[in-house]
Amino acid sequence: MPADALDTADEAADDAAAFEEHRPLLTQVAYRMLGRIADAEDVVQDAWLRWSAADRSEVREPRAFLVRITTRLAIDRLRQVQSRREAYVGPWLPEPLATDLGGEVPDTAEQAVLADSVSLAVLVVLESLSPLERAVFVLREAFGYPFADIAAMLERSEAAVRQLSGRARKHVEERKPRYDVDPAARRDITERFIAAATGGDMQGLMELLAPDVTLVGDSGGKSRAPLRELVTADKVGRFILGVAETSMERMDIRMEMREVNGAPALVTYDGDKIDNVLTVEILDGRIQRILIQRNPDKLAGVAR
Repeated sequence: MPADALDTADEAADDAAAFEEHRPLLTQVAYRMLGRIADAEDVVQDAWLRWSAADRSEVREPRAFLVRITTRLAIDRLRQVQSRREAYVGPWLPEPLATDLGGEVPDTAEQAVLADSVSLAVLVVLESLSPLERAVFVLREAFGYPFADIAAMLERSEAAVRQLSGRARKHVEERKPRYDVDPAARRDITERFIAAATGGDMQGLMELLAPDVTLVGDSGGKSRAPLRELVTADKVGRFILGVAETSMERMDIRMEMREVNGAPALVTYDGDKIDNVLTVEILDGRIQRILIQRNPDKLAGVAR
């Protein structure tokens, strides 16, 4: 093989290796921006194509270059999917993602920050931000980028980015539900909730549910789930008992506890396929909100 061809092959291999080194970070940025794993992976693939065609002489820092490309592509994709969500059947929830932050982030405080940034509660609130606000919030709050770097990525002034950040943070703090983040407490109450539901114990459920508890189910019109939020302990409790009774009658239904979006979650399997993912938000020992993902198109991230 000619020397120039060998050099080209080596450069291509180096480019691929550099991209793969940063792929996990790019996927995390895109997922927090979009709330869908498939959309995030599409954005990262588009970023690879841009990276492959880029003039390397103009790339000083591959990481910064790739995050900038991914963020801009995610903003474009977010604008597209937001219009599609207007026609979505029933409530929309982010796609759950199986996580195991403990093996990669030994520091407990840092683990809590990362888990909160990818929590379903935060991702739900981020849906109400504009694409630019969401980009600034994700880059600043989840990944700690300086305002100057974010301004360069988005081609905005630093003053404008600071304004976007302040507005986004205020919006998230006002709308994000307060809940206990202690994993042990959440797992304990989730397990007690499951035991009461599968045991047909309405009284036990009522002791765990806050009086104004809400239940949000996402089916996308492709499986059975409430088309509107259920509110009050009585309505939510009766619904949960009805679903549990129907499920327990089937021999091929099994349940297991998994870590999803940094928190304990109940994953229910119908045979070999995941049927739903249920997470609870807890405050002062009571369940404040229940999120159930039943859209089969949004369960791949947990199946993996």
